[in-house]
Amino acid sequence: MKEEKKLWGGRFSQETDALAQEFNNSLAFDRRLWREDLANSRAHVRMLGRVGVLPSEEVARILEALDQIEREIEEGRFPWREAHEDVHMNIEARLAELIGEAGKKLHTARSRNDQVATDLRLWTKGALSELIAEVRRLRKVLLAEAERHLEAGTVLPGYTHLQRAQPILLAHWFLAYYWMLTRDQGRLEDARRRLDESPLGAAALAGTSFPIDRFQTARELGFARPMPNSLDAVASRDFVLETLAALAILQATLSRMAEELILYSTFEFGFVELPDAFATGSSIMPQKKNPDVPELIRAKAGRVLGSFVALYTVVKGLPLAYNKDLQEDKEPLFDAFDQVLPSVRLLARMLPGLRWNPEAMARAAKSGYALATDLADYLAKKGLPFREAHRVVGALVKKLAGEGRELEDLGLEELQEFSPLFEEDALGLLRLERAIQARSSYGGTAPEAVRRQLQEARSRLAEEEA
Repeated sequence: MKEEKKLWGGRFSQETDALAQEFNNSLAFDRRLWREDLANSRAHVRMLGRVGVLPSEEVARILEALDQIEREIEEGRFPWREAHEDVHMNIEARLAELIGEAGKKLHTARSRNDQVATDLRLWTKGALSELIAEVRRLRKVLLAEAERHLEAGTVLPGYTHLQRAQPILLAHWFLAYYWMLTRDQGRLEDARRRLDESPLGAAALAGTSFPIDRFQTARELGFARPMPNSLDAVASRDFVLETLAALAILQATLSRMAEELILYSTFEFGFVELPDAFATGSSIMPQKKNPDVPELIRAKAGRVLGSFVALYTVVKGLPLAYNKDLQEDKEPLFDAFDQVLPSVRLLARMLPGLRWNPEAMARAAKSGYALATDLADYLAKKGLPFREAHRVVGALVKKLAGEGRELEDLGLEELQEFSPLFEEDALGLLRLERAIQARSSYGGTAPEAVRRQLQEARSRLAEEEA
């Protein structure tokens, strides 16, 4: 700590307690901000040179030393020291070692408060851009799968309350997740857009008396603008909270898809088999094929939500401006990205290798009285109030269930026992293909409706990438 106190030049006369020093240390997790910290320092020192705060020769020496530090870190030669507490002080200390007093001038008109806030915004912006690209890639996979299964006419039983409800096309199922992920991507883009402001130059909390140019550093770092209030710039972490909220919602979408694949791959459902590369065996039961990857994706939703809750709890009662509590912003953010990004990538890799069982799915889709609604709609189109039609078909299903029979076992005479409005054409409603083709409303599961949906999805995706 003696070396650090020299660097700081503070008022301390007593060594920091060893346990307190360890407790205070953030280097273990914030060193991943080193690229952002170097970019921050380069932009800051160039600006100090342009406005005349530092002479050009010192600016050049500092920039040259920062380049050397970058090479050292990339090559694994950088002397990271726990005594320097965090990534920022490690880099500044190394700078002073390399060029002496000139290195200590880098911190002119800058505080660690605006420095760390700027670094974290830069990192989050980059991480969001990477994740957005991966989500878009997953959406393309879903479109390709939807298109493939639409051409094959693959049918899936649709569920409500996890009870068989109505038959749908498997393509329709894939597209449901496509649109969910489209909204998830939109939330990530919104978070990226709102955080696109630079805190650099806010200093500790009140700005600085040096003639700095915050607009210049914001432009150089790729931000849209500087933050207009210095208190807000160093004190606020709502950009992290918003990002974590978007990540939690995205992971919930991935978790729902994973859950369905887990269910559908069970012996009881038998709709799909996972690729071997994304499943594991049992340590004692040779017949088992465990869906470990989807199960972990499902479990990560709780972990990502926990990151949001953790930081929300940290910031909810903080007074302005900076408090050391905000050191707790990084681990939840980093960990959430570390869980979500591989989850997105793994699903994009796994989905094309799924082996669906169309025969089992079709059997399930037409059993369990899944076509009962079609009979109720038939009666309603004949003029019977829908609630009465619902009652009639409900009584019919109750009778069949008691006898252990399915709707396809019915003949016209038996139908007419429940309503004289049933005619010969009602029997055609008990065919799976006709039931699906009938739902041709916008957004429905009929092949032509799904085909229109696919065209719309591809058109919107093309607009995104234009």
